[in-house]
Amino acid sequence: QVQLVESGGGLVQAGGSLRLSCVASGTIFSLTSMGWYRQAPGKQRELVAAIAAGGSTNYADSVKGRFTISRDNAKKTVYLQMNSLKPEDTAVYYCNRITTASSTPFRSWGQGTQVTVSS
Repeated sequence: QVQLVESGGGLVQAGGSLRLSCVASGTIFSLTSMGWYRQAPGKQRELVAAIAAGGSTNYADSVKGRFTISRDNAKKTVYLQMNSLKPEDTAVYYCNRITTASSTPFRSWGQGTQVTVSS
């Protein structure tokens, strides 16, 4: 069974930085395209950054140039470096597999990690 454990969130002032981590178990991580999602209060969950098994990355326009996704296959971990944080980045952040031609997100999501950006 897949288990996803996110960490690294916290309270930070606008303009600050945080680095999120997500450890995945129960899957062949090196072959899995992963993403970071976020859900703000009253809003739907959205994908903000993705990294393919081969290492290529994509970002939502709202975070492009500020967030960087990376992965360490040996540690089965995906990271999200968040710089120049804005109050609108406040949300619970989750990692999961991304939707591709051959896959969908894992049914089981982690607990997420809260990111709060104060103005």
